[in-house]
Amino acid sequence: MDRKVVLITGGSRGIGAATAVLAARKGWNVLISYQHQRAAADAVVNQCQQLGAQALAVQADMAEEAQILKLYAALDQQFGRLDALVNNAGVVDTAQTLAEFSMQRLERMFRINTIAAFVCAREAVLRMSTARGGHGGAIVNVSSIAARLGAPRQYVDYAASKGAVDVMTLGLAKEVAAEGIRVNAVRPGLIETDIHASGGQPDRVQRLAPNVPMQRGGTAEEVADAIVWLMSDGSRYTTGSLIEISGGNL
Repeated sequence: MDRKVVLITGGSRGIGAATAVLAARKGWNVLISYQHQRAAADAVVNQCQQLGAQALAVQADMAEEAQILKLYAALDQQFGRLDALVNNAGVVDTAQTLAEFSMQRLERMFRINTIAAFVCAREAVLRMSTARGGHGGAIVNVSSIAARLGAPRQYVDYAASKGAVDVMTLGLAKEVAAEGIRVNAVRPGLIETDIHASGGQPDRVQRLAPNVPMQRGGTAEEVADAIVWLMSDGSRYTTGSLIEISGGNL
């Protein structure tokens, strides 16, 4: 049986890397994108290959449409099919109030977290839609509970960028439901990944864990479990869902 193919953006670390490895373990071939961390991306590819998957890492700046198209060209050349897209690439910034936001910060946030997700989804639909000659598939968007909580005095812009992804998830799910494509999102809560350090808060999980009903941060692997399920036939009647993985932080 042919192995299905998943494209995971931002797959060199954190949730993306955990999803890639789990997908490979479940029988998927894997293409990941990365921006800077070539060694980390190569390590993920190696792990996937050891699990019997074909795997490839492609450098792509998700803020640039041409780079996204280059990523999909690599997909077409190397694998010739697409069965699932995981829109995982995302950024945060240092904690600020909205009154302090610069235009540069806002443009970066929305280009990477929101516009790139739209463009990647567009390219996935063009390949997977049964109305366009495809064989269907699944799109899983990685959102955040920040989209519901608002992230005041930290990063309202990040929360808003993920809120837009939630709305895209709902609208696109209805748009392509009859074309063999399911579209869902996961909303991780406080998860132990490097993204907190990139926002200048390396201790954020430890500091905020007591506020979570389960009294701990989550792991990238726990989020990956939900993503891979949403990619699979086990969720074949699930579309337009926003699944919270937040330890009860509702």
